[in-house]
Amino acid sequence: MPFVSIRISGSATKDQKAGIVADVTQSLVERLGKNPAAVQIVIDEVSTENYGAGGQLLVDRDAPKTTPVQEDAHAEPSR
Repeated sequence: MPFVSIRISGSATKDQKAGIVADVTQSLVERLGKNPAAVQIVIDEVSTENYGAGGQLLVDRDAPKTTPVQEDAHAEPSR
């Protein structure tokens, strides 16, 4: 009985996970001749706050980059 464990960072929709399960199962059926009823698949979603790569958390790496707003010295003060 094949057992497949898949880890992804972040999350996926139910439809995306169903597609992954169907695709992986079909691959094991075609390539290894496995019975599809015997294929076991677990998808583990790892929060990007709990996963780091290249020395930083994914949540920080993937955060949109913001540029500091330059204040106009000649603008009227906001009220």
